[in-house]
Amino acid sequence: MPALDLEELTEELKAAVREELDLTAEPGDAGVYACIDRLMRREARLNTLPIRQKRRLRKRVFDAFRRLDILQELLEDPAVTEIMVNGTQAIYFEKEGRLQKWDRRFTSAALLEDLIQRIVSGVNRSVNTASPIVDARLPDGSRVNVVLPPAAPDGPILTIRRFPAEAMTLRRLTALGSITEEAAAFLAARVQNGCNLFVSGGTGSGKTTFLNALSFCIPQEERVVTVEDSLELMLSIENLVRLEVRDENLQGRGGIGIRDLIRTALRMRPDRLIVGEVRGPEALDMLQAMNTGHDGSLCTGHGNSPRDMLARIETMVLMGGELPLAAVRSQIASALDLMVHLERRRDGSRRVTEISEVLGLENGEILLETLYAADADGVLRQRANYRGDKRRRDAGGAPAGRAGSAARG
Repeated sequence: MPALDLEELTEELKAAVREELDLTAEPGDAGVYACIDRLMRREARLNTLPIRQKRRLRKRVFDAFRRLDILQELLEDPAVTEIMVNGTQAIYFEKEGRLQKWDRRFTSAALLEDLIQRIVSGVNRSVNTASPIVDARLPDGSRVNVVLPPAAPDGPILTIRRFPAEAMTLRRLTALGSITEEAAAFLAARVQNGCNLFVSGGTGSGKTTFLNALSFCIPQEERVVTVEDSLELMLSIENLVRLEVRDENLQGRGGIGIRDLIRTALRMRPDRLIVGEVRGPEALDMLQAMNTGHDGSLCTGHGNSPRDMLARIETMVLMGGELPLAAVRSQIASALDLMVHLERRRDGSRRVTEISEVLGLENGEILLETLYAADADGVLRQRANYRGDKRRRDAGGAPAGRAGSAARG
């Protein structure tokens, strides 16, 4: 007897379940499993399958109705950090820092679109041909990006960025070699003492993960408000308020942008404000928050280096209105204390490669001093000429002229 094709059996059984099960009645998990088991007993061919393959077939069919279909297998692998679905052509995934092509794919664009609609509807968002791009998240906090035709002419594109099941700490990052113990202790002290930090890096460099790690250094007695496009941060803070962007509805109404949320956050009496990522004119609102008593605020952004990130912040602020460049640079120099830059290396590891201090303005230019920099081997080392923070620091390490977290009480 020829070997049975598990992929073919899966599709046949899925079709049979759709015919027999009343999906409009929203059957529970037990009801779906019962239907699958009933159909499997009815199909004589399945009696020849080994027990292990029967269980695998059962799980695959259940995943198609109650989970993320064929992607569920990748999502259950803790070593997989990114999943990239290129329409029906191919699925790629990143595992332990290496990009690989999967041997499975969606058999039709309709199945992939159905899955996408289930994902985005779960977070009260919508995506269609009129509005073909959306950001969403999975229940476990994984970041989801969707692009549909006509913006994606080769079919629906789905990208899932996964985060560690357990929140990362500076201690764990040190053990992984992402940062040295000395540099981690330096940053921990600065976060505790109320310095404003900006984390920069390229796509997939670990900015959000590092921001989570820094949050563990925030004193528990402080009130923190986070602002994100899609909830990703996993902060261990008791007095925490999380705000999330809301997309417009089909009539173009009801949208709540990141600038709206930052302004609202400032009315919530936060000690610190954490913005998941700035991409546009909301950079001005973030700087103003840092300059109006919200010491110890944290933020991330895409940049190739701390110097490039400062230039990008200037550009983003200017997107919000016609402001004198000198005023913009003055705001930046006054607001930011430290710049932390991360990079994703060729071997897939993510490392802090530079920590710089914003010293102020000189002749209209923002002064930036590198405190720690990665050597040829990627190891973060303190600059030999660095003798401690030079600006706005008192003997206790808190920014002089600011209350600092230690003095808030």
